[in-house]
Amino acid sequence: MTAEQESSAEQESAERTARALAETVRRLQAATARAHAEARTRAAVDLATGVLAERLGLPVAEAAAHLARLAREAGVPVLALAADIVGLPEAAPRPTGGPLPSEAGPSEAGRLGTGPSEAGSLGTGSLGAGTLGAGPLEIGPSVAPALAAAPDLRHAATAVLDQAAAALGIRAVAVWQRLPGGALALAAHAGLSAEEAADWARVPPGVPTPAHLAVGGGTELWPGDPGTERPSVGAAAARAVLPLLDRGRRRGALELLWPAAVPAPELRPPQRRELYALADLCTTLLGPPPEPVPPEQSAALLDGLLTPALLLAPVLRADRIADFTVLRVNARFRDPLGRPRDTLEGASLLETYPVACAAGLLDRLLRAYETGVPSTGERVRLAFRDQGPAVPVAVLLSVVPLGDRLLVCWQLDDEQEEDERTALLHQAQRLARVAGFEERPAEGRIRWSEGLHELYGLPPGAPPVPLDRLARHTHPDDRPAIRRLLDTVRHHHRTASAVVRLDRPDGTHRFTRVIAEPVVDETGRLVAVRGAYHDVSAQHWTEVALGATRERLADTEQESAERAQLALRLQQAILPAAPPPLGVTGLHAAVRYRPAAQRDRVGGDWYDVLVLPDRRVLLAVGDVAGHGVGAATGMVALRHALRGLAVTGAGPGRLLAWANTVALREPGQVTATAVCVLLDPVGGELRWARAGHLPPIRLGADGAQVLPLPHGVLLGALDDAEYEESTARLDPGDVLLLYTDGLVERRDRPVEESVDQLLRAAGAPGPDLEQYLDRLLELSPADTDDDTCLIAVQTE
Repeated sequence: MTAEQESSAEQESAERTARALAETVRRLQAATARAHAEARTRAAVDLATGVLAERLGLPVAEAAAHLARLAREAGVPVLALAADIVGLPEAAPRPTGGPLPSEAGPSEAGRLGTGPSEAGSLGTGSLGAGTLGAGPLEIGPSVAPALAAAPDLRHAATAVLDQAAAALGIRAVAVWQRLPGGALALAAHAGLSAEEAADWARVPPGVPTPAHLAVGGGTELWPGDPGTERPSVGAAAARAVLPLLDRGRRRGALELLWPAAVPAPELRPPQRRELYALADLCTTLLGPPPEPVPPEQSAALLDGLLTPALLLAPVLRADRIADFTVLRVNARFRDPLGRPRDTLEGASLLETYPVACAAGLLDRLLRAYETGVPSTGERVRLAFRDQGPAVPVAVLLSVVPLGDRLLVCWQLDDEQEEDERTALLHQAQRLARVAGFEERPAEGRIRWSEGLHELYGLPPGAPPVPLDRLARHTHPDDRPAIRRLLDTVRHHHRTASAVVRLDRPDGTHRFTRVIAEPVVDETGRLVAVRGAYHDVSAQHWTEVALGATRERLADTEQESAERAQLALRLQQAILPAAPPPLGVTGLHAAVRYRPAAQRDRVGGDWYDVLVLPDRRVLLAVGDVAGHGVGAATGMVALRHALRGLAVTGAGPGRLLAWANTVALREPGQVTATAVCVLLDPVGGELRWARAGHLPPIRLGADGAQVLPLPHGVLLGALDDAEYEESTARLDPGDVLLLYTDGLVERRDRPVEESVDQLLRAAGAPGPDLEQYLDRLLELSPADTDDDTCLIAVQTE
């Protein structure tokens, strides 16, 4: 089908719907006229029923059924028989086009309402396709006194079923009316059996049926929505429930049922609008809303209340409540923002209290007005703001519908505020471990707050301990302090305090600060003593532990300082500030020792320059692992071992092997790096070995040269370690440089890069070795804050 064909089909459907609508309205108007005629003659039926009930001693329902049975047996209308019984002329002739109440059957005759009714004007909204019917309609037996337009509703329900059955496949219709108190009554129905209608004639408040959900403030329910699966009248595969809104009030609901075997169709917006129009029609036929309370009565009621109150009127937009207007404020009402009463009356509620409305006040008012169910004594927190942040306030709120008005009472919930303050106070006392007391000696009364029994170690029901007997529950050494406290309070009338040790029945004690304050009358006579107990046990033991910790810390700091000073003095005593004179050997030497920046990090760096008996020169540099006295003593042992062993004439490799044995035998398993050089000053030849140490550097006319790395592990690492030797030669004027890693070690780059950078920055040594070593220390790139040892030897 093309788009033009679809458009044409939709237009034809709309025209059929409009024609059906017009026909429906005409027939409903005719039904309304018949209902009015019936209402004018219904009084005769009710009066005849009452006569039979009185004369025959029957209940009203049985009397009505008896009247209908008599009319049927006599072959006359019920109205005619009723007129004969009460002695009135026969009522108006029976209208055509629908059954009269007398023909509703014996079970319905006594269920119709009494008194005439005025149906509202009928809307002309878009109704679905179909024609109006006039079939039989049931009315719930307990509903009749509350309904004034029952005949109109019966015809409307039948018309709705005829319309919806043809267009949407609906099998049954139920019209619910909200009764005072929140219950729902089955006001009219079509398509339901008498048994189903009797079972669901009245639904108590609080039963979560789909109709209650719609009437109780929720929105309409469509097939498949949550809530439609709840129990309700009739068995159906799907339901739709629409609230019956009358000027913002939810007066009932229209419930539509689909057959159990047929799935409900998907309702498009045009079809939903048709159902809305049918719901509006049922709302109109429910009859006029309750009469509004006269203004003078509302004002008198408002002024007679003992609580602050406001009278509100709804502001409707499109039959929906969009706001409330403050009509009147009684004399006891105090605006939370301090505004006068005359500025509130006539103002918009949303504009007057926007923060409170946004926080839930408006929703509560809408729910009470729409459902007609009052809300009394509800504790809520409302926020009000003039300037600055909104401050929530505890309020007792009551909302009561008065006709087309809303009575709102609120007052600050002092009881709740007091309860909250008391709870906060108890919590603060519990956290601070504080409990209060009051003694009135003349009355012999003692009051304890929560927590004092636990502090004394007494059971909850034990009698309180007076201050006179406090000394019996404390350590004997604290009794003089208690006597001074009592004397100050009772005789000098001054506040006093004392810290005592409360002895508990379980053998433990609590350090407690007792504070007492006298209360005197106008004559200066002591009438009461008030005070508090403060459990300071945790604070006391914390102070004791803190004092002990401070003493231990002071001892540790002093010991550490002494050990650091000892290590420094030991190192300074062993490492000479200058090398021995080497003039007889044809060599010139310079040394430098730079300790770590932190004095407590005294390390094990050492150096040695020694002329041997065979005129060779021993050059050694080492670094013992660690800091402090242990590293210093290890350094002393290794340095003196090499000095003593070097006089044997052994080579550097052998000397390091013996030093390794010494390191292994030292207490604490000393480990160290070292480099050992034997230099012949006559020929410039040198033999050297290393134990995990950086290699020496030869500085000559051709630049700086790092000497080869012979194999050798750390001293103190292996029992059978062997150390290789290497040889080199120094030409006249060359400089041999030995150093520890404190000169070049960095955390962010290899040692080789740091050595190359330092030598390039320092340049050639020159004739002054002392100045050259100072320049090396000044340009050192090291960042490890470690000791540094330097030895420079130059051949003449």
